[in-house]
Amino acid sequence: MKHFVFRTLGQAKRLIIIVVGFTILIAGIAMIVLPGPAVVVIPIGLAILATEFIWARKLLDSVKERIERMRKNN
Repeated sequence: MKHFVFRTLGQAKRLIIIVVGFTILIAGIAMIVLPGPAVVVIPIGLAILATEFIWARKLLDSVKERIERMRKNN
């Protein structure tokens, strides 16, 4: 029974992380054309998703590298 409870709690946690991460990411993408800080919100959504998905971690790392290059050029 304990195994089932821990497995279920783990799945629920993962589902919440995925839903929150995609919600924030979609809101950030919408802010590209709507008023809002898309440049801040999109990386936050990616950071949340990166805790569960490798593709999000790679994309977030790419965004970080671009930001660092932009800082060095200015």
